[in-house]
Amino acid sequence: MSDKKIVIYQLLPRLFGNKNTSNIPYGTIEQNGSGKFNDITNKALDGLKELHVNYVWYTGALAHASLTDYSAFGIQVDDADVVKGRAGSPYAIRDYYDVDPDLAVDVKNRMQEFEALVKRTHAKDLKVIIDFIPNHVARSYHAYAKPANVVDFGAEDDVTKAFSAKNDFYYIPGQPFIVPAGAPKQTPISVLQDGKFTENPAKATGNNVFAAQPKFDDWYETIKLNYGVDYLTGEQKHFDPVPPVWIKMKDILSFWANKGVDGFRCDMAEMVPIAFWNWVIPQVKAINPNLIFIGEAYNPQVYRHYLNEGKFDYLYDKVGLYDGLKKLIRNEPNADVKDIKHVWQVESAGFGDHMLRFLENHDEERIASAGFAGKAELALPAMVVSATLGKGPVMLYFGQEVGEQGKGTEGFGGDDNRTTIFDYWGVPAHQQWMNGGKFDGKKLNNDQQKLRSYYQQLLKVTTQSDAVLNGDIYDVPQTGNMNNRMYAFIRYSGKQRLLVVANFDRNQTLEASIEIPDEILKVKSSSRVTDLLTGVKLNIPAGTGIPVKIAPVSAQVIEF
Repeated sequence: MSDKKIVIYQLLPRLFGNKNTSNIPYGTIEQNGSGKFNDITNKALDGLKELHVNYVWYTGALAHASLTDYSAFGIQVDDADVVKGRAGSPYAIRDYYDVDPDLAVDVKNRMQEFEALVKRTHAKDLKVIIDFIPNHVARSYHAYAKPANVVDFGAEDDVTKAFSAKNDFYYIPGQPFIVPAGAPKQTPISVLQDGKFTENPAKATGNNVFAAQPKFDDWYETIKLNYGVDYLTGEQKHFDPVPPVWIKMKDILSFWANKGVDGFRCDMAEMVPIAFWNWVIPQVKAINPNLIFIGEAYNPQVYRHYLNEGKFDYLYDKVGLYDGLKKLIRNEPNADVKDIKHVWQVESAGFGDHMLRFLENHDEERIASAGFAGKAELALPAMVVSATLGKGPVMLYFGQEVGEQGKGTEGFGGDDNRTTIFDYWGVPAHQQWMNGGKFDGKKLNNDQQKLRSYYQQLLKVTTQSDAVLNGDIYDVPQTGNMNNRMYAFIRYSGKQRLLVVANFDRNQTLEASIEIPDEILKVKSSSRVTDLLTGVKLNIPAGTGIPVKIAPVSAQVIEF
């Protein structure tokens, strides 16, 4: 993939293939349905390829804590006091060596169904990413499907010690776990909750809460894993000998790499020591040198360390680019295109090619939701910037390309402008594209079809552009009537030159003549001036300036 810009499509199999439209809040799997691995058919994958996607991130593929009863298959039922929602969080892993039984047509053959999906994906020349959740596991963690030689987390711990470099977990000795108080209201799953969960002594909670009773807004359904950092003594590090968790995690990553997985999106990567990543990533890449590791990271101060020492291929560009673009999309009073400039000139200068850009994912609000922009089209200039600013990957979240709104109180997810990851649910706009499993978009309305076509064309331009993949970047100074809601830059290589102009202003048309510096004009001979997003040849005379006229909330990618 080094000769191609990476385009990642994130989807939850539980939601992606679900044709059920009941959408009963806190509904069971029988009421609301669940997508399966088998629903991600060749036709579905062809639909992703139409968007010029080349990696698919199957979110929630691993077995996680849930309230659905699979005891008939030898899986213990989880306790409702330590599960979020009825379907459960994909980030509270119950068994690292298993896939989620919800996603199987035949539960006994769930791993074979996952393996078949990997094969199907590869046959379409697409790569597979899954989640790796290194910082915490479900309180009910028990590896039923582990290979014979694997020792379970905590099986050999000395539970009398709050911290030991040999332990897998952190403990609160002498105190049993207490279920958090303050559940906001009665819900349909309250009848399953008795306010008790047996764990003695209590283990520390995933978001570094070292107390027997976490709060309701903590990650109370998870247990923190011990990478040899003693949080009780100023984060003293005990990395020699190598902590047992490191070895267990290397074995887990190797297990999935050997199943043909092509990449790992590493949850909350900053909560795990850089030394671990430095140690583990090269070893796992020995299985497949083309594996990619993407770190979920939110502290720009340490990005460089996680890339250089931690050996990550890519990190989330959330705090820089996403946050700045969100303000522009929402037309907030303090929105300013200076935020875009700051990202590539300062914050990630020298390593911008290793930043993953996106406008939606499972953690963020849907663009078309009432709480974000209310209309998917308002984000198109931001999507153009996200896709063309750097050589690094760009990501879509399923339903984004058809304007999914994330409406409704699904259950634990609440009415929060997001598509729930905790509940069984149907995703309406996506279901219109899915069209009962035909994946032909026949039920999309005109606006949705236009939106999807725009994404298709933009990502075609991006993936086929030498200037985007191999070129340099030049910041166009403000000119004409450009204000702080208007931005332009040039991407150029020996094979191609692109002028990218984005107008976030809700009211004003951007009118300017963009002067092209001599050093860029010298790089290659001129091409016929064309707007690549529409294919329209622009009738612009040869010269050093390109006149542009960009309507409110729109963008152009001009080859010249």
